[in-house]
Amino acid sequence: VYSGPAVAGHDMPTTLSEVGARHRGGLGGNLRATVFGVNDGLLANASLVMGISGASNAASWVLVTGVAGLLAGALSMAAGEYVSVRSQREMYEYQIALERAEIAEYPEEEAQELALIYAARGMPLPQAREVSQSLLSRPEHALDVLAREELGLSPELLGSPWGAAWASFLSFAFGAAVPLVPFLAGATGGAAVAVAAALTAATLFMVGLAISLFTGRHALRGALRMVLIGGAAGLVTYLLGRALGGVLH
Repeated sequence: VYSGPAVAGHDMPTTLSEVGARHRGGLGGNLRATVFGVNDGLLANASLVMGISGASNAASWVLVTGVAGLLAGALSMAAGEYVSVRSQREMYEYQIALERAEIAEYPEEEAQELALIYAARGMPLPQAREVSQSLLSRPEHALDVLAREELGLSPELLGSPWGAAWASFLSFAFGAAVPLVPFLAGATGGAAVAVAAALTAATLFMVGLAISLFTGRHALRGALRMVLIGGAAGLVTYLLGRALGGVLH
């Protein structure tokens, strides 16, 4: 436990589990995945909508294609996220189960391993052995510590496959729905395309601002870069759609 003086503007950790916590906090994990999910859905479906709009003036075709793209993309993202998180969780659970079995079968060896870890971090070896022996007297607590120290895992942070799948589905669907708004509202022709492009650009701008929170880069520059990348993708697919539409008609 650390009991030294705090530094202005920097909260000092008091236990090992708190080290790095300020970097893992509110801007981590789920929020980051949500922002990038919205970005993926927005870019993918906006490009699809622009391409179909270029090929055909029929708003019904654009709407049907856009909704199909939203559902296909969101379901695909959710399924992929579920499989990924589930597989990772099963791997971690297997490693933790092996560690639990080793603690039960070889408690002295595990205590020695833990003592060596603490000694390598600067703790005097006799003290490290005392700490490790104390931990091994409480097997579940020892398992938690060994999972963190030896395996680099946090048992309570393995993640929920269903939670990850739903978050991925909803964030992608939200982004993919943005360019469909004018068509859902009944707009047609060039006006619908213009409104869809404007909504997409505005949302991309906000996504770019949000991403700057994770990258630490200049917010305005990042937002404008997102708009330019998305705009270029939408323009290319619109022009290709027009060219394809002209050939087919």
